[in-house]
Formats: sequence, C-alpha cells, structure tokens
Amino acid sequence: MGTNESRFRAFVEGLSEAVGHADRDEPLRAYCMGLLLPGERKSVEPMAARLEPRRVGALHQAMHHFVAKAPWSEEAVLAAVRSWALPAIEARGAVRAWIVDDTGFPKKGKHSVGVARQYCGQLGKQDNCQVAVSLSVANDAASLPIAFRLYLPEEWAADRSRRRKAGVPEEVVFRTKPEIALAQIEAALRAGVPRGVVLADAAYGNDTSFRDRLTAWGLPYVVGIQSSCTVWPPGAEPLPPKRYGGMGRPPKLVRRDAQHRPVTVKELAMSLPSSRYRRVAWREGSAGTLRSRFAAVRVRPAHRDMWRAAPRAEEWLLIEWPADEKEPTKYFLSTLPAAAPLRTLVDLAKLRWRIERDYQDLKQELGLGHYEGRGWRGFHHHAALSIAAYGFLVSERSPIPPSGARWHPKAPRPPKGFRPRGAPREAGTPRPQLDRDAALADRRPAHCDARAMSVLPPGYAGPVTIFMTQ
Repeated sequence: MGTNESRFRAFVEGLSEAVGHADRDEPLRAYCMGLLLPGERKSVEPMAARLEPRRVGALHQAMHHFVAKAPWSEEAVLAAVRSWALPAIEARGAVRAWIVDDTGFPKKGKHSVGVARQYCGQLGKQDNCQVAVSLSVANDAASLPIAFRLYLPEEWAADRSRRRKAGVPEEVVFRTKPEIALAQIEAALRAGVPRGVVLADAAYGNDTSFRDRLTAWGLPYVVGIQSSCTVWPPGAEPLPPKRYGGMGRPPKLVRRDAQHRPVTVKELAMSLPSSRYRRVAWREGSAGTLRSRFAAVRVRPAHRDMWRAAPRAEEWLLIEWPADEKEPTKYFLSTLPAAAPLRTLVDLAKLRWRIERDYQDLKQELGLGHYEGRGWRGFHHHAALSIAAYGFLVSERSPIPPSGARWHPKAPRPPKGFRPRGAPREAGTPRPQLDRDAALADRRPAHCDARAMSVLPPGYAGPVTIFMTQ
C-alpha cells in the first residue's frame, strides 16, 4: 500500500471516532473516497456507481442513510479534520488569519432547507439559492474551513411546517449572517484554535456590533466596509458632553452638530491628496504581479457614537483606488497597531482571496454543491465530508486541478460490459449491414417490426393511405 493510501486509511479511521458507530465506517470511507475520485457529479448515486458498480443499489442506500439520516455530529467531524490538517498547515507558516465568508448554492425549487430568493455570490445577483456561512484558518500557503453553517432566512425560521419537513433542529433560530459568524468565532476561541487577524467583506465589516465583539475578544481585524460608512477624519472626534448647568443629571454623551459632523469614507478618500496614495504589490497572479494604489489614514468610526460617553478608538481606514478608476473601489477598517506599515495592511486585506479559491475547489472538484437532498442534517453532513476531503488534500499538499494532477484513491475497476443505471443502450446503425458490431446488427430497431395501421374510419370508400407507426 502506498504512503498516500495508508495515510488516507488513518485519516478515515480518525473520522470514524467522530461519527461514532462502527457500522458507519464503510459508508464513511466510501463517501470520502467518492468525493476524492474523479467525476463530474459528487451526489450519492453517481459516487456509489463509481465505487461499487456491481452493488450500486446497496451502497447507494448505505451512503444515503449515512449522510441524510444517521445522527452524527458534523461539528465533531470538522474538529477531527482540523486536528489532522492544522499541523500540516502550520508547518508551512503560522496561522495569520481567520476568514469569515459565505457562499451560495443556486436551487430551482423551494423545498430544500433554507432556500429563498437572496443574494448568491456564485451567480453575482439575487436568485433562488441556499447560503452558508463559514470560518476558515489561513496562512500564506494554505487555508481550511473549520466551521460551516446554513443561513436560515426569517421566512424559514418562522415556518413550523417547513422546518419539520426539512428536519431543522428546535434550537436553531433565526440569526443574521454576522451573528452566525460570531458564534463560529466564539466556538473556535473555546477550542483553542491558533488565533489570527479576522478578515471579512463588507457584509460583515459594515456591522458595527460585529466589529465591537471582535475587539471585546481581543481579535484584531481587517474588514471591508461600504463607501457610505461614516468616520471622523484624522485628528477629529465628537464634541464632548454639554457643560453641566447644575440642573438635573449631568450630560454624559458625546455630541455632533451641523458644523461638526463625521464624513463618509468615500468623501474622505476623495479629499486626500494624490501623494497619500502609493502603489503596492501583494502577490503573483496568473497574469502577473497583482498591484494597485492604496492609502491608509487613522480615523474614528462614527456609527451611532452620539449614544456613547466617549469617542470610539482610532482605527486604520485602508482605501484602494486603482489608477484606471475614477474613484476608490474598496474600503477597509482595521484594528492593527498604529505602527503597522501599509504593506501589511494591504497584504492581510488581500489574503481573504484564499477563501474564494477554497470554495472554487470545494465546489468544482469535491462536490460541495452537489448534494441533492432537502434536509438540514444531510446538507451539513455532506458539507462536512466535502471539507474533510479537502482537508486531507491540504494536509498531503496535494495540488487541486488546474494546479496539477492530485492523488486519487484507487477505485474498483468496473466489470467488463458494465453499464451504469440509467445509461442508454447503444443503438445500431440505420443500415444493419454497415454495423461493425455483429451483436448490434442482429438487434433490429423496434420500428422495423411495426405493423401497418389505417388511420381512416371503418367503411371509408375513398383513396386509402397507410401510415407506419414509429
């Protein structure tokens, strides 16, 4: 047995402890192997057909029950994957970042758990889809999702009938995507996952309570924000509370007035002199070095600070303004130290691209979006096993296409003449005498034996036309 095969067996044995019962070992091994094998479709039946072509029905049933019905914990499986893969990731460098993101799964119907008309990143627009939130650990060499949870829209969370049919647990209530991400981060802190700078796009970074919670936990961040986010420019802050006049309670809240107000980050970015923007390169892309123009200034976030007794602390505002654009394109807030150089800010802000590559590989190569069931449990079980397969490849430093040919487990060879269920039989040529396959030449198409049938009513005395049924 090769080194990869022996390590794969050890990896699956580690996962077996997480899924519990020994009778789940075979479908667990089959499911992981099916996800790693080449194949366009990674749903249950096609995987069963590739793995055990002589007993597709039995294996399909076992794998389907394992992923859709068996009561094992996807969190326990993801923890086992993390324990296996994280040492290999850290061998290539310390964890630098915790990446928060979400991904969409387009759907046609309305019965799959959590499906609704909402923004789908895969399509780049609002459409019918499911959306899941994830947390990944990353360094410059690799990254790995360590938490994955479906976002349940309010219309689903409040519908008892739909919840019951999809098997949504009672304890699952409506949570916004930032709230789901915070729960994942809190769980990672409890589990002792090596800390990193939290990275997220504007869907999370624009949420002030999300940023405040990260700061309370002592986690620095570099998060995207929208151009309409308001800040106090460098050197400015809210007015102090009004002077106490000796009547009633002393004023405690900071103030703003018509002349003393915060500005949007876009207004601030447009007002900076061109000398504040510098060209910075951050990594090599497929078409060459990636670089753009950036500026970084110290500001104070201003969102609802009129209800605070003191101004918010200073943070970095990072602005990206490509030379060929009429205005800035991206904005970030960061709680990295005041001495952090511009290159470090840019490098971390752009490290979030790794999760985009993760999702691409998970969906295109490891079947993350191929699950065809409708239930809560099956959705999360399939996702956990797709991430497990990905974690094994990460730990083996196995390239994922198109980077190179990756290792695949050995699947049984299909028997001679095997035809998967549902595959059409080969048809003979229109002229049997030209068939190169004698067996096919002997099989006449059904329409060649059709009998002549009159389409005219009985007793018709006019000209008779005969049609052939086909």
